[in-house]
Amino acid sequence: MVAGKNGIEDGFGAIKDATTALGPLTGLAREDFVGAVALLLRQTATNPDKNFKAMQSFSEDLVKIMTGKSDLAPHAKDKRFMDPAWMFNPFYKAGAQYYLAVQKGIKNWVEDLDLDDLERDRANFISTIIIDALAPTNTIAGNPIVQKRLIDSGGMSLIKGLKNAYDDIVNNDMMVSQVDKTPFKVGENLATTEGNVVYRDEMMEVIQYQNTLDEVHSIPQLTIPPQINKMYINDLTPEKSIIQLQLRSGIQPFVISWRNPKEENGIWGMADYVNGCIKALEVVSEITGSKTVNVSGACSGGQTMSIMLSKLAAEKSKLIGCITMMVCVLEPRDGDIEAASMMSDNGVALAKQRAAKKGIVKGSDLARGFAWLRPNDLIWNYVINNYLLGNDPPAFDILFWNSDATNLSGSLLGDFLDIFEANAFAEPGKYDILEHQVDLTKVKNDMFILGGTTDHITPWKACYRSTQLFGGSNIQFVLSQAGHMQAILNPPGNPKAKYFRNNAKKPPKDVEKWMAGAEEVKGSWWPYWIEWLSERAGKKIKPPKALGSKTYPALEAAPGLYVHE
Repeated sequence: MVAGKNGIEDGFGAIKDATTALGPLTGLAREDFVGAVALLLRQTATNPDKNFKAMQSFSEDLVKIMTGKSDLAPHAKDKRFMDPAWMFNPFYKAGAQYYLAVQKGIKNWVEDLDLDDLERDRANFISTIIIDALAPTNTIAGNPIVQKRLIDSGGMSLIKGLKNAYDDIVNNDMMVSQVDKTPFKVGENLATTEGNVVYRDEMMEVIQYQNTLDEVHSIPQLTIPPQINKMYINDLTPEKSIIQLQLRSGIQPFVISWRNPKEENGIWGMADYVNGCIKALEVVSEITGSKTVNVSGACSGGQTMSIMLSKLAAEKSKLIGCITMMVCVLEPRDGDIEAASMMSDNGVALAKQRAAKKGIVKGSDLARGFAWLRPNDLIWNYVINNYLLGNDPPAFDILFWNSDATNLSGSLLGDFLDIFEANAFAEPGKYDILEHQVDLTKVKNDMFILGGTTDHITPWKACYRSTQLFGGSNIQFVLSQAGHMQAILNPPGNPKAKYFRNNAKKPPKDVEKWMAGAEEVKGSWWPYWIEWLSERAGKKIKPPKALGSKTYPALEAAPGLYVHE
Protein backbone atom coordinates (compact mmCIF):
# COMPACT_ATOMS: atom_id res chain seq x y z
CA MET A 1 0.00 0.00 0.00
CA VAL A 2 1.21 3.46 -0.76
CA ALA A 3 2.09 5.36 2.35
CA GLY A 4 1.49 8.99 3.08
CA LYS A 5 -0.97 11.25 1.31
CA ASN A 6 -2.54 8.94 -1.28
CA GLY A 7 -3.09 5.99 1.02
CA ILE A 8 -4.53 8.08 3.82
CA GLU A 9 -6.79 10.01 1.46
CA ASP A 10 -8.24 6.70 0.28
CA GLY A 11 -8.97 5.72 3.87
CA PHE A 12 -10.36 9.18 4.53
CA GLY A 13 -12.82 8.80 1.67
CA ALA A 14 -13.83 5.36 2.86
CA ILE A 15 -14.53 6.61 6.37
CA LYS A 16 -16.69 9.38 5.00
CA ASP A 17 -18.62 6.69 3.16
CA ALA A 18 -18.82 4.44 6.21
CA THR A 19 -20.22 6.63 8.89
CA THR A 20 -22.40 4.53 11.12
CA ALA A 21 -25.66 5.30 9.39
CA LEU A 22 -28.31 3.19 11.04
CA GLY A 23 -29.98 0.63 8.85
CA PRO A 24 -30.23 -3.09 8.32
CA LEU A 25 -26.49 -3.58 8.90
CA THR A 26 -27.06 -2.98 12.62
CA GLY A 27 -28.53 -6.49 12.60
CA LEU A 28 -25.25 -8.18 11.73
CA ALA A 29 -24.24 -10.71 14.38
CA ARG A 30 -20.92 -12.48 14.89
CA GLU A 31 -22.72 -15.82 14.41
CA ASP A 32 -23.45 -14.80 10.81
CA PHE A 33 -19.74 -14.27 10.18
CA VAL A 34 -18.90 -17.58 11.87
CA GLY A 35 -21.57 -19.27 9.77
CA ALA A 36 -20.07 -17.87 6.56
CA VAL A 37 -16.64 -19.18 7.55
CA ALA A 38 -18.18 -22.57 8.39
CA LEU A 39 -19.81 -22.59 4.94
CA LEU A 40 -16.38 -22.23 3.32
CA LEU A 41 -14.90 -24.95 5.51
CA ARG A 42 -17.75 -27.34 4.67
CA GLN A 43 -17.22 -26.73 1.00
CA THR A 44 -13.53 -27.56 1.25
CA ALA A 45 -14.43 -30.88 2.92
CA THR A 46 -17.30 -31.89 0.63
CA ASN A 47 -16.02 -30.83 -2.79
CA PRO A 48 -12.68 -32.57 -3.35
CA ASP A 49 -13.09 -32.43 -7.13
CA LYS A 50 -13.56 -28.69 -7.17
CA ASN A 51 -10.74 -28.28 -4.64
CA PHE A 52 -8.43 -30.26 -6.94
CA LYS A 53 -9.49 -28.17 -9.94
CA ALA A 54 -8.74 -24.96 -8.05
CA MET A 55 -5.38 -26.26 -6.81
CA GLN A 56 -4.44 -27.35 -10.33
CA SER A 57 -5.16 -23.87 -11.67
CA PHE A 58 -3.23 -22.30 -8.78
CA SER A 59 -0.27 -24.61 -9.42
CA GLU A 60 -0.21 -23.53 -13.04
CA ASP A 61 -0.10 -19.89 -11.96
CA LEU A 62 2.64 -20.71 -9.47
CA VAL A 63 4.82 -22.30 -12.16
CA LYS A 64 4.40 -19.22 -14.35
CA ILE A 65 5.39 -16.98 -11.44
CA MET A 66 8.54 -19.01 -10.69
CA THR A 67 9.59 -19.04 -14.34
CA GLY A 68 8.91 -15.34 -14.82
CA LYS A 69 6.10 -15.94 -17.34
CA SER A 70 3.13 -14.81 -15.23
CA ASP A 71 1.10 -11.85 -16.47
CA LEU A 72 -0.71 -11.37 -13.14
CA ALA A 73 -0.57 -7.72 -12.12
CA PRO A 74 -2.37 -5.57 -9.54
CA HIS A 75 -5.23 -3.37 -10.67
CA ALA A 76 -3.96 0.02 -11.79
CA LYS A 77 -5.99 1.72 -9.03
CA ASP A 78 -4.91 -0.64 -6.23
CA LYS A 79 -2.96 1.76 -4.01
CA ARG A 80 -1.35 -1.09 -2.11
CA PHE A 81 0.93 -1.95 -5.02
CA MET A 82 1.80 1.46 -6.45
CA ASP A 83 5.44 1.51 -5.33
CA PRO A 84 7.88 0.82 -8.24
CA ALA A 85 9.39 -2.08 -6.29
CA TRP A 86 6.31 -4.18 -7.04
CA MET A 87 7.14 -3.91 -10.74
CA PHE A 88 10.95 -3.93 -10.87
CA ASN A 89 12.13 -5.88 -7.81
CA PRO A 90 11.88 -9.64 -8.63
CA PHE A 91 11.25 -10.60 -5.00
CA TYR A 92 8.37 -8.14 -4.52
CA LYS A 93 6.95 -8.72 -7.99
CA ALA A 94 6.79 -12.46 -7.33
CA GLY A 95 5.24 -11.82 -3.90
CA ALA A 96 2.51 -9.66 -5.40
CA GLN A 97 1.82 -12.22 -8.12
CA TYR A 98 1.64 -15.05 -5.58
CA TYR A 99 -0.91 -13.06 -3.58
CA LEU A 100 -2.92 -12.28 -6.71
CA ALA A 101 -2.83 -15.97 -7.70
CA VAL A 102 -4.30 -16.89 -4.30
CA GLN A 103 -6.93 -14.18 -4.71
CA LYS A 104 -7.79 -15.38 -8.22
CA GLY A 105 -7.86 -19.03 -7.17
CA ILE A 106 -10.22 -18.51 -4.25
CA LYS A 107 -12.54 -16.33 -6.32
CA ASN A 108 -12.74 -18.93 -9.08
CA TRP A 109 -13.23 -21.71 -6.52
CA VAL A 110 -16.17 -19.90 -4.91
CA GLU A 111 -17.72 -19.26 -8.30
CA ASP A 112 -17.42 -22.95 -9.16
CA LEU A 113 -19.16 -24.20 -5.99
CA ASP A 114 -22.77 -25.35 -6.06
CA LEU A 115 -24.24 -22.54 -3.97
CA ASP A 116 -27.40 -20.50 -4.13
CA ASP A 117 -27.08 -16.76 -4.70
CA LEU A 118 -27.19 -15.85 -1.00
CA GLU A 119 -24.59 -18.46 -0.04
CA ARG A 120 -22.33 -17.34 -2.89
CA ASP A 121 -22.60 -13.70 -1.81
CA ARG A 122 -21.70 -14.69 1.74
CA ALA A 123 -18.79 -16.84 0.58
CA ASN A 124 -17.45 -14.04 -1.63
CA PHE A 125 -17.80 -11.47 1.14
CA ILE A 126 -16.05 -13.44 3.87
CA SER A 127 -13.33 -14.78 1.55
CA THR A 128 -12.54 -11.21 0.44
CA ILE A 129 -12.07 -10.14 4.08
CA ILE A 130 -9.72 -13.09 4.66
CA ILE A 131 -7.73 -12.45 1.48
CA ASP A 132 -7.40 -8.73 2.27
CA ALA A 133 -5.95 -9.63 5.66
CA LEU A 134 -3.32 -11.85 4.00
CA ALA A 135 -2.01 -9.13 1.69
CA PRO A 136 1.82 -8.89 1.83
CA THR A 137 1.51 -5.12 2.23
CA ASN A 138 0.17 -5.71 5.74
CA THR A 139 3.56 -7.01 6.93
CA ILE A 140 6.97 -5.50 7.52
CA ALA A 141 8.78 -8.03 5.31
CA GLY A 142 6.25 -7.82 2.50
CA ASN A 143 5.94 -4.06 2.13
CA PRO A 144 8.82 -2.28 0.36
CA ILE A 145 7.78 1.16 1.62
CA VAL A 146 7.89 -0.10 5.20
CA GLN A 147 11.33 -1.59 4.56
CA LYS A 148 12.63 1.71 3.20
CA ARG A 149 11.19 3.67 6.11
CA LEU A 150 12.73 1.21 8.59
CA ILE A 151 16.18 1.68 7.05
CA ASP A 152 15.89 5.45 6.59
CA SER A 153 14.74 5.97 10.18
CA GLY A 154 17.31 3.66 11.70
CA GLY A 155 14.55 1.53 13.20
CA MET A 156 12.78 4.47 14.85
CA SER A 157 9.69 4.03 12.66
CA LEU A 158 9.15 0.58 14.17
CA ILE A 159 9.54 1.95 17.70
CA LYS A 160 7.06 4.75 16.94
CA GLY A 161 4.68 2.20 15.41
CA LEU A 162 4.83 0.03 18.52
CA LYS A 163 4.07 3.08 20.63
CA ASN A 164 1.06 3.91 18.42
CA ALA A 165 -0.17 0.33 18.74
CA TYR A 166 0.22 0.42 22.52
CA ASP A 167 -1.70 3.71 22.70
CA ASP A 168 -4.56 2.21 20.70
CA ILE A 169 -4.68 -0.88 22.90
CA VAL A 170 -4.82 1.23 26.06
CA ASN A 171 -6.74 4.30 24.93
CA ASN A 172 -8.73 3.42 21.79
CA ASP A 173 -10.55 0.22 22.74
CA MET A 174 -8.01 -1.86 20.76
CA MET A 175 -9.04 -0.23 17.46
CA VAL A 176 -6.48 1.35 15.13
CA SER A 177 -6.80 5.13 15.30
CA GLN A 178 -8.11 6.78 12.15
CA VAL A 179 -7.63 10.37 13.23
CA ASP A 180 -5.40 12.61 15.33
CA LYS A 181 -7.91 14.14 17.73
CA THR A 182 -5.58 16.60 19.45
CA PRO A 183 -6.11 19.64 17.16
CA PHE A 184 -9.89 19.67 17.54
CA LYS A 185 -12.22 20.85 20.26
CA VAL A 186 -15.96 21.13 19.88
CA GLY A 187 -17.11 24.67 20.57
CA GLU A 188 -13.67 26.17 19.95
CA ASN A 189 -12.64 25.27 16.39
CA LEU A 190 -15.59 23.00 15.53
CA ALA A 191 -19.28 23.92 15.90
CA THR A 192 -18.57 27.61 16.46
CA THR A 193 -21.64 29.27 14.92
CA GLU A 194 -23.35 31.60 17.39
CA GLY A 195 -26.57 30.27 18.86
CA ASN A 196 -28.28 29.02 22.00
CA VAL A 197 -29.99 25.97 23.40
CA VAL A 198 -33.65 26.98 23.66
CA TYR A 199 -35.07 23.69 24.90
CA ARG A 200 -33.67 20.74 26.84
CA ASP A 201 -35.11 17.51 28.20
CA GLU A 202 -33.48 14.23 29.14
CA MET A 203 -33.29 13.06 25.50
CA MET A 204 -32.44 16.14 23.44
CA GLU A 205 -31.58 19.79 23.15
CA VAL A 206 -32.98 22.14 20.52
CA ILE A 207 -30.49 24.75 19.30
CA GLN A 208 -31.43 28.02 17.61
CA TYR A 209 -28.80 29.91 15.63
CA GLN A 210 -28.34 33.67 15.45
CA ASN A 211 -29.35 35.40 12.23
CA THR A 212 -27.37 38.56 11.39
CA LEU A 213 -29.09 39.67 8.15
CA ASP A 214 -31.57 42.53 8.04
CA GLU A 215 -34.29 40.20 6.78
CA VAL A 216 -35.00 36.48 7.17
CA HIS A 217 -37.56 34.07 5.79
CA SER A 218 -40.57 33.62 8.04
CA ILE A 219 -40.68 29.81 7.90
CA PRO A 220 -37.88 28.26 10.04
CA GLN A 221 -35.87 25.13 9.27
CA LEU A 222 -35.45 22.20 11.71
CA THR A 223 -32.70 19.63 11.11
CA ILE A 224 -33.15 16.12 12.54
CA PRO A 225 -29.72 14.43 12.75
CA PRO A 226 -29.02 10.68 13.05
CA GLN A 227 -29.18 9.26 16.57
CA ILE A 228 -25.75 7.65 16.32
CA ASN A 229 -23.74 10.75 15.37
CA LYS A 230 -23.25 14.16 16.96
CA MET A 231 -25.23 17.04 15.47
CA TYR A 232 -22.23 19.27 14.77
CA ILE A 233 -21.67 17.66 11.37
CA ASN A 234 -24.16 20.37 10.36
CA ASP A 235 -21.80 23.04 11.72
CA LEU A 236 -18.37 21.50 11.38
CA THR A 237 -16.32 24.52 10.34
CA PRO A 238 -17.41 27.86 8.84
CA GLU A 239 -16.43 26.57 5.38
CA LYS A 240 -18.27 23.24 5.81
CA SER A 241 -21.32 24.43 7.74
CA ILE A 242 -24.84 23.83 6.47
CA ILE A 243 -25.99 26.06 9.33
CA GLN A 244 -23.82 28.92 8.04
CA LEU A 245 -25.20 28.31 4.54
CA GLN A 246 -28.74 28.73 5.86
CA LEU A 247 -27.86 31.83 7.85
CA ARG A 248 -26.23 33.49 4.83
CA SER A 249 -29.42 32.78 2.86
CA GLY A 250 -31.82 34.23 5.41
CA ILE A 251 -33.10 30.87 6.68
CA GLN A 252 -33.83 30.55 10.41
CA PRO A 253 -32.02 27.33 11.39
CA PHE A 254 -32.75 25.06 14.35
CA VAL A 255 -31.06 21.70 15.06
CA ILE A 256 -31.86 18.83 17.41
CA SER A 257 -28.91 17.61 19.48
CA TRP A 258 -29.61 14.06 20.70
CA ARG A 259 -28.22 13.01 24.05
CA ASN A 260 -25.74 10.15 24.18
CA PRO A 261 -27.78 7.35 25.83
CA LYS A 262 -26.41 5.51 28.85
CA GLU A 263 -27.43 2.01 29.93
CA GLU A 264 -30.39 3.34 31.90
CA ASN A 265 -31.61 5.07 28.71
CA GLY A 266 -31.80 1.83 26.77
CA ILE A 267 -35.60 2.03 26.90
CA TRP A 268 -35.62 4.99 24.50
CA GLY A 269 -37.34 3.66 21.41
CA MET A 270 -38.42 5.02 18.05
CA ALA A 271 -41.70 6.33 19.48
CA ASP A 272 -39.75 8.39 22.03
CA TYR A 273 -37.50 9.86 19.35
CA VAL A 274 -40.44 10.67 17.08
CA ASN A 275 -42.23 12.37 19.98
CA GLY A 276 -39.02 14.30 20.60
CA CYS A 277 -39.04 15.51 16.99
CA ILE A 278 -42.67 16.60 17.31
CA LYS A 279 -41.83 18.47 20.51
CA ALA A 280 -38.94 20.18 18.72
CA LEU A 281 -41.33 21.29 15.97
CA GLU A 282 -43.64 22.78 18.58
CA VAL A 283 -40.72 24.61 20.20
CA VAL A 284 -39.55 26.03 16.88
CA SER A 285 -43.08 27.08 15.94
CA GLU A 286 -43.66 28.84 19.27
CA ILE A 287 -40.34 30.69 19.21
CA THR A 288 -40.66 31.92 15.62
CA GLY A 289 -44.41 32.41 15.56
CA SER A 290 -44.59 30.36 12.36
CA LYS A 291 -47.39 27.81 12.04
CA THR A 292 -45.25 25.93 9.52
CA VAL A 293 -41.75 24.46 9.93
CA ASN A 294 -39.59 23.10 7.12
CA VAL A 295 -37.69 19.95 8.08
CA SER A 296 -34.65 17.98 6.96
CA GLY A 297 -33.21 14.64 8.00
CA ALA A 298 -30.28 12.46 6.96
CA CYS A 299 -29.53 8.75 7.36
CA SER A 300 -31.38 7.38 10.38
CA GLY A 301 -32.59 10.91 11.08
CA GLY A 302 -34.45 10.67 7.78
CA GLN A 303 -36.06 7.39 8.84
CA THR A 304 -37.14 8.92 12.14
CA MET A 305 -38.39 11.99 10.31
CA SER A 306 -40.43 9.82 7.95
CA ILE A 307 -42.34 8.19 10.81
CA MET A 308 -42.97 11.65 12.26
CA LEU A 309 -44.27 12.84 8.88
CA SER A 310 -46.61 9.87 8.65
CA LYS A 311 -47.90 10.48 12.18
CA LEU A 312 -48.55 14.18 11.54
CA ALA A 313 -50.18 13.46 8.18
CA ALA A 314 -52.52 10.95 9.84
CA GLU A 315 -53.49 13.70 12.29
CA LYS A 316 -53.99 16.12 9.37
CA SER A 317 -51.47 18.48 10.98
CA LYS A 318 -50.40 21.53 8.96
CA LEU A 319 -47.19 21.99 10.94
CA ILE A 320 -44.86 20.60 8.26
CA GLY A 321 -43.76 22.72 5.31
CA CYS A 322 -41.28 21.35 2.78
CA ILE A 323 -39.08 18.32 3.42
CA THR A 324 -35.42 17.60 2.69
CA MET A 325 -34.13 14.02 2.94
CA MET A 326 -30.44 13.26 2.52
CA VAL A 327 -28.66 9.92 1.92
CA CYS A 328 -31.49 7.92 3.49
CA VAL A 329 -32.85 4.52 2.42
CA LEU A 330 -36.48 3.81 3.28
CA GLU A 331 -36.98 0.76 1.08
CA PRO A 332 -33.96 -1.55 1.31
CA ARG A 333 -33.71 -4.48 -1.11
CA ASP A 334 -31.45 -7.47 -1.57
CA GLY A 335 -28.27 -6.46 -3.33
CA ASP A 336 -28.27 -2.83 -2.18
CA ILE A 337 -25.35 -3.40 0.18
CA GLU A 338 -22.88 -6.23 -0.27
CA ALA A 339 -22.58 -6.89 3.45
CA ALA A 340 -26.36 -7.29 3.81
CA SER A 341 -25.95 -10.84 2.49
CA MET A 342 -24.37 -11.67 5.85
CA MET A 343 -27.60 -11.03 7.71
CA SER A 344 -29.89 -13.83 8.83
CA ASP A 345 -33.13 -14.00 10.76
CA ASN A 346 -31.22 -15.62 13.62
CA GLY A 347 -28.59 -12.88 13.53
CA VAL A 348 -31.24 -10.17 13.71
CA ALA A 349 -32.87 -11.90 16.69
CA LEU A 350 -29.52 -12.23 18.46
CA ALA A 351 -28.70 -8.57 17.82
CA LYS A 352 -31.99 -7.58 19.44
CA GLN A 353 -31.44 -9.85 22.43
CA ARG A 354 -27.92 -8.57 23.10
CA ALA A 355 -28.96 -4.94 22.77
CA ALA A 356 -31.87 -5.47 25.14
CA LYS A 357 -29.62 -7.21 27.68
CA LYS A 358 -26.91 -4.53 27.61
CA GLY A 359 -29.35 -1.61 27.37
CA ILE A 360 -27.22 0.07 24.71
CA VAL A 361 -24.91 -0.73 21.85
CA LYS A 362 -21.67 1.20 22.24
CA GLY A 363 -20.81 3.57 19.43
CA SER A 364 -17.30 2.12 19.37
CA ASP A 365 -18.72 -1.37 18.79
CA LEU A 366 -20.80 -0.16 15.87
CA ALA A 367 -17.78 1.64 14.42
CA ARG A 368 -15.68 -1.51 14.80
CA GLY A 369 -18.29 -3.58 12.96
CA PHE A 370 -18.56 -1.13 10.09
CA ALA A 371 -14.77 -0.92 9.78
CA TRP A 372 -14.55 -4.67 9.21
CA LEU A 373 -17.01 -4.37 6.35
CA ARG A 374 -14.31 -2.44 4.42
CA PRO A 375 -11.08 -3.57 6.10
CA ASN A 376 -8.65 -2.54 3.36
CA ASP A 377 -9.66 1.11 3.63
CA LEU A 378 -10.74 1.32 7.26
CA ILE A 379 -8.31 -1.01 9.05
CA TRP A 380 -5.27 -2.17 7.09
CA ASN A 381 -4.69 1.25 5.60
CA TYR A 382 -4.20 2.64 9.10
CA VAL A 383 -2.33 -0.38 10.43
CA ILE A 384 0.29 0.27 7.77
CA ASN A 385 0.38 4.02 8.28
CA ASN A 386 0.31 4.06 12.10
CA TYR A 387 2.08 0.85 13.08
CA LEU A 388 4.35 -0.28 10.23
CA LEU A 389 5.42 3.17 9.05
CA GLY A 390 5.23 4.85 12.44
CA ASN A 391 3.21 7.82 11.18
CA ASP A 392 0.59 9.63 13.20
CA PRO A 393 -2.98 9.28 11.91
CA PRO A 394 -4.26 12.27 9.92
CA ALA A 395 -5.89 15.29 11.54
CA PHE A 396 -9.13 15.78 9.59
CA ASP A 397 -12.21 17.47 11.02
CA ILE A 398 -14.67 15.01 9.44
CA LEU A 399 -12.68 12.06 10.77
CA PHE A 400 -12.74 13.63 14.23
CA TRP A 401 -16.52 13.95 14.03
CA ASN A 402 -16.83 10.40 12.74
CA SER A 403 -14.85 9.08 15.70
CA ASP A 404 -17.11 11.01 18.09
CA ALA A 405 -19.86 8.40 17.79
CA THR A 406 -22.63 8.01 20.33
CA ASN A 407 -24.21 4.91 21.80
CA LEU A 408 -27.38 3.38 20.41
CA SER A 409 -30.34 2.60 22.63
CA GLY A 410 -31.16 -1.10 22.66
CA SER A 411 -34.84 -0.36 22.18
CA LEU A 412 -34.15 1.89 19.23
CA LEU A 413 -31.99 -0.79 17.62
CA GLY A 414 -34.84 -3.27 18.01
CA ASP A 415 -37.27 -0.80 16.45
CA PHE A 416 -34.99 -0.13 13.48
CA LEU A 417 -34.70 -3.86 12.86
CA ASP A 418 -38.47 -4.32 13.19
CA ILE A 419 -39.01 -1.52 10.68
CA PHE A 420 -36.50 -3.14 8.33
CA GLU A 421 -38.11 -6.58 8.63
CA ALA A 422 -41.61 -5.16 8.10
CA ASN A 423 -40.50 -3.02 5.13
CA ALA A 424 -42.62 -0.47 6.94
CA PHE A 425 -42.08 2.54 4.69
CA ALA A 426 -42.75 0.72 1.41
CA GLU A 427 -45.84 -1.17 2.57
CA PRO A 428 -48.43 1.30 3.92
CA GLY A 429 -50.46 0.16 6.90
CA LYS A 430 -48.18 -2.72 7.85
CA TYR A 431 -46.31 -1.17 10.80
CA ASP A 432 -48.00 0.32 13.87
CA ILE A 433 -46.34 2.97 15.99
CA LEU A 434 -47.67 5.88 18.07
CA GLU A 435 -51.25 4.68 17.62
CA HIS A 436 -51.14 4.93 13.84
CA GLN A 437 -50.07 2.84 10.87
CA VAL A 438 -47.13 4.17 8.90
CA ASP A 439 -48.32 5.41 5.51
CA LEU A 440 -46.07 7.78 3.58
CA THR A 441 -48.55 8.13 0.72
CA LYS A 442 -50.46 10.56 2.95
CA VAL A 443 -47.40 12.85 3.12
CA LYS A 444 -47.98 15.25 0.23
CA ASN A 445 -45.47 18.01 0.94
CA ASP A 446 -42.85 19.22 -1.53
CA MET A 447 -39.67 17.16 -1.12
CA PHE A 448 -35.97 17.44 -1.96
CA ILE A 449 -34.19 14.06 -1.87
CA LEU A 450 -30.40 13.70 -2.11
CA GLY A 451 -28.25 10.69 -3.01
CA GLY A 452 -24.51 10.19 -3.53
CA THR A 453 -23.06 8.39 -6.56
CA THR A 454 -20.38 6.50 -4.60
CA ASP A 455 -22.33 6.04 -1.37
CA HIS A 456 -21.72 2.48 -0.09
CA ILE A 457 -23.94 2.83 2.99
CA THR A 458 -27.10 4.27 1.44
CA PRO A 459 -26.68 3.53 -2.30
CA TRP A 460 -28.17 6.27 -4.44
CA LYS A 461 -30.54 4.04 -6.38
CA ALA A 462 -31.96 2.84 -3.07
CA CYS A 463 -32.33 6.48 -1.97
CA TYR A 464 -34.13 7.19 -5.25
CA ARG A 465 -36.88 4.68 -4.39
CA SER A 466 -38.13 7.13 -1.76
CA THR A 467 -39.39 9.35 -4.59
CA GLN A 468 -42.09 6.74 -5.17
CA LEU A 469 -43.12 6.28 -1.53
CA PHE A 470 -44.48 9.73 -0.72
CA GLY A 471 -47.77 11.14 -1.95
CA GLY A 472 -46.55 14.57 -3.01
CA SER A 473 -46.72 15.79 -6.61
CA ASN A 474 -43.57 17.93 -6.39
CA ILE A 475 -40.52 15.82 -5.52
CA GLN A 476 -37.00 16.78 -6.58
CA PHE A 477 -34.23 14.18 -6.61
CA VAL A 478 -30.62 15.34 -6.81
CA LEU A 479 -27.60 13.07 -7.25
CA SER A 480 -24.33 14.41 -5.86
CA GLN A 481 -21.04 13.13 -7.31
CA ALA A 482 -19.72 11.97 -3.93
CA GLY A 483 -19.90 9.38 -1.18
CA HIS A 484 -22.07 9.18 1.92
CA MET A 485 -20.96 12.18 3.97
CA GLN A 486 -19.31 14.15 1.19
CA ALA A 487 -22.62 14.10 -0.66
CA ILE A 488 -23.95 16.28 2.17
CA LEU A 489 -20.82 18.26 3.08
CA ASN A 490 -20.27 19.61 -0.40
CA PRO A 491 -19.71 23.37 -0.15
CA PRO A 492 -19.00 25.51 -3.22
CA GLY A 493 -15.36 25.78 -4.24
CA ASN A 494 -14.50 22.17 -5.03
CA PRO A 495 -13.45 22.16 -8.72
CA LYS A 496 -14.35 18.46 -9.02
CA ALA A 497 -17.85 18.83 -7.59
CA LYS A 498 -20.88 18.15 -9.76
CA TYR A 499 -24.42 16.88 -9.43
CA PHE A 500 -27.27 15.60 -11.56
CA ARG A 501 -30.82 16.87 -11.58
CA ASN A 502 -33.96 16.21 -13.58
CA ASN A 503 -36.57 18.96 -13.85
CA ALA A 504 -39.53 16.56 -13.79
CA LYS A 505 -41.78 17.44 -10.85
CA LYS A 506 -42.65 13.81 -10.21
CA PRO A 507 -39.64 11.53 -10.77
CA PRO A 508 -40.40 8.44 -12.89
CA LYS A 509 -40.51 5.05 -11.23
CA ASP A 510 -37.65 3.81 -13.40
CA VAL A 511 -34.41 5.25 -12.05
CA GLU A 512 -32.68 4.70 -15.39
CA LYS A 513 -35.34 6.83 -17.08
CA TRP A 514 -34.69 9.57 -14.52
CA MET A 515 -30.95 9.37 -15.18
CA ALA A 516 -31.46 9.49 -18.94
CA GLY A 517 -33.35 12.78 -18.55
CA ALA A 518 -30.99 14.28 -15.98
CA GLU A 519 -28.55 17.08 -16.68
CA GLU A 520 -25.06 17.28 -15.24
CA VAL A 521 -24.34 20.50 -13.36
CA LYS A 522 -20.82 21.57 -12.39
CA GLY A 523 -20.25 22.65 -8.81
CA SER A 524 -21.94 22.09 -5.47
CA TRP A 525 -25.63 21.29 -5.12
CA TRP A 526 -25.87 23.63 -2.11
CA PRO A 527 -26.87 26.77 -4.09
CA TYR A 528 -29.54 24.81 -5.94
CA TRP A 529 -30.97 23.45 -2.68
CA ILE A 530 -30.95 26.88 -1.02
CA GLU A 531 -32.80 28.32 -4.01
CA TRP A 532 -35.36 25.51 -3.77
CA LEU A 533 -35.67 25.94 0.00
CA SER A 534 -35.92 29.74 -0.11
CA GLU A 535 -38.88 29.50 -2.49
CA ARG A 536 -40.66 27.51 0.23
CA ALA A 537 -39.46 29.45 3.28
CA GLY A 538 -42.10 32.18 3.33
CA LYS A 539 -41.96 35.92 3.05
CA LYS A 540 -39.12 38.08 4.36
CA ILE A 541 -39.46 39.50 7.90
CA LYS A 542 -37.27 41.20 10.45
CA PRO A 543 -35.06 38.73 12.35
CA PRO A 544 -35.72 38.12 16.05
CA LYS A 545 -33.91 40.51 18.37
CA ALA A 546 -33.04 37.70 20.78
CA LEU A 547 -32.94 33.93 20.68
CA GLY A 548 -35.59 31.85 22.40
CA SER A 549 -38.87 33.15 23.80
CA LYS A 550 -40.59 33.70 27.11
CA THR A 551 -41.82 30.12 27.05
CA TYR A 552 -38.51 28.72 25.81
CA PRO A 553 -35.72 31.05 26.98
CA ALA A 554 -32.11 30.72 25.88
CA LEU A 555 -30.34 28.28 28.23
CA GLU A 556 -26.83 27.58 27.01
CA ALA A 557 -24.55 28.81 24.26
CA ALA A 558 -24.34 26.58 21.19
CA PRO A 559 -23.39 23.82 20.65
CA GLY A 560 -24.92 23.05 24.06
CA LEU A 561 -24.16 20.48 26.74
CA TYR A 562 -25.23 17.16 25.21
CA VAL A 563 -22.78 17.37 22.32
CA HIS A 564 -19.93 17.06 24.85
CA GLU A 565 -21.23 13.88 26.50
